[in-house]
Amino acid sequence: MTQADNASAPKGSGPILAQNVDEEPVASNQRLHGSWINLTITVLCIAYTAFHIGVMNLYPLETWTYRLIHVCGGLLLGFLIYSAVQLPNTAPAGARRNPLDWLFMAVGIGGIGYGFAMVAYAWGGYWLAGIPRPPVFVFANFGLPLLVGTLAALAGAWFLPNRDRARIGWADYALGIASIAVLGYILFNVGPLRLRAGTAMAQPADYYAALVGVILILEVTRRVAGLALVVIASIFILYSFAGPYLPGFLNHRGYEPSRFFTYIFTDQGILSDPVAVSSTYIILFITFAAFLQASKVGDYFVNFAFAAAGRARGGPAKVAVLASGLMGMINGTSAGNVVSTGSLTIPLMKKVGYPAKTSAAVEAAASSGGQIMPPIMGAGAFIMAEVTGIPYTDIVIAAIIPSVLYFASVYFMVDLQATKMGMKGLPKEELPVFKELLKQVYLFIPIIMLIYTLFAGYSVIRAGTVSMMAAAVVSWLTPHRMGPRLFAKAFDMAARMSIQLVAVCACAGIIVGVIALTGVGARFSSLLLGIAEQNQLLALFFAMCISIVLGMGMPTTAAYAVAAAVVAPGLVNLGIPVLTAHFFVFYFAVMSAITPPVALAAYAGRPCRGRIR
Repeated sequence: MTQADNASAPKGSGPILAQNVDEEPVASNQRLHGSWINLTITVLCIAYTAFHIGVMNLYPLETWTYRLIHVCGGLLLGFLIYSAVQLPNTAPAGARRNPLDWLFMAVGIGGIGYGFAMVAYAWGGYWLAGIPRPPVFVFANFGLPLLVGTLAALAGAWFLPNRDRARIGWADYALGIASIAVLGYILFNVGPLRLRAGTAMAQPADYYAALVGVILILEVTRRVAGLALVVIASIFILYSFAGPYLPGFLNHRGYEPSRFFTYIFTDQGILSDPVAVSSTYIILFITFAAFLQASKVGDYFVNFAFAAAGRARGGPAKVAVLASGLMGMINGTSAGNVVSTGSLTIPLMKKVGYPAKTSAAVEAAASSGGQIMPPIMGAGAFIMAEVTGIPYTDIVIAAIIPSVLYFASVYFMVDLQATKMGMKGLPKEELPVFKELLKQVYLFIPIIMLIYTLFAGYSVIRAGTVSMMAAAVVSWLTPHRMGPRLFAKAFDMAARMSIQLVAVCACAGIIVGVIALTGVGARFSSLLLGIAEQNQLLALFFAMCISIVLGMGMPTTAAYAVAAAVVAPGLVNLGIPVLTAHFFVFYFAVMSAITPPVALAAYAGRPCRGRIR
């Protein structure tokens, strides 16, 4: 703790235990750019967030245009910020460039450069000369070079990567430009594409642009969310072609690649509900969370939990439960909660006598509950509102009792174990003074404002925007006042935090599109109905298992989006109310984060458990 941090604390408030707890951890493949590169990417991130806030509140855009910019902008930032491979903490020694890399570079830059040039030519003619359609040659040979160049750039990024954290390799620059080329082509042809996508009228250039777009989405998803979702999406893509050769309810007539890929890049696939939610509610509330981070509200929440429960028996474990619930109101990601609160609570749990494994398990279980804690509940609840048409406020109300029961059960479990082991709490002098922290209770105002505006009948977008403004105003009552610098920092953080969810929602859209195109969701519902004729409880158990298996190794957002398309309709057909069916699926998608053998939330807590011995 620095002297400045102590100076900013309320007088007499005791040791400040939590500092910067809600800052995002640096991923093993995340770059730490040098000066001018970092400035350029920061400007892009600020512009990306400002674009979304402006469109949602001031200057509405046509739906496809907005969602395409949302997805392709996220892809561009993903390639610039995340490497294809894990990066060392220190810069590697200089080495001569592999001759094969020169080949990849020539093909990659040449192919992508040609595709980008054709798109730029078309847009230049439209803007400068008012030419609505470019010459035939512009798009006739645009697609194949772009595809070949993209594959060459991927090969370069995978097999001959630049391992310097401060620099971006040529391949990632090229892939970012490919994202812009795909965006430019689809936007230029967005009117005709609405009519011919997914039909025999689709042009070769449509197919190549959509195919390259799908490849780029899968690659960014692999970089930011791991292989699990990419593998599942790839299986669904293969399923769309292999249908005629499969037995039983999996059989379907199969689809031509040109029809499939052009269909999948419409509002029935990639641009469907998951991206509709990520481009509005999710990025808005990520920005809200970034404003709270910039004003250090997360630190206050954790210190508040320490002051409230730190002296109780097994205090740090109870702090983990309370802090995870409070952080879940503004964060809502299992792994993020584990890393933020677990960095403090896990070592302290070990200090008072909890075994290392138990400490990490308690934090993982408590943090996973953040995704069902109102009012934000992670991104999955927004997708639930979009898919079901149920007002978000109704979902929030429905989540109150389950979230209270969940956190109460974890709380009583750690209390019983503390009693069994004769544990004590933390010494009073090591904790913040509760009465002093109550003087800063105004830091809850943004959360209260969010709840009030939602239930006062404001739209979710307006409620989120008002709450974001409230966070900025409240910050002026703290040492961390939000001026232009912190506003820019919050917008920058919001864009960086949104990359994973943008990629995940776009990838989930691929799966949703395959389910809609092949009709496998309806056939799966029929299968569940057949099981229910024998035993409805067995059908629910089967749905639970599917939700958990789909969620293994996947972010909850993607796990729920897929399960909502595959499993939830079958439960509704059994006569289960829509909200109940979707909440059932959502709950077990959340629980997949702590279900072996993958257990992403438990994995996130692993590094924290070794800090105090």
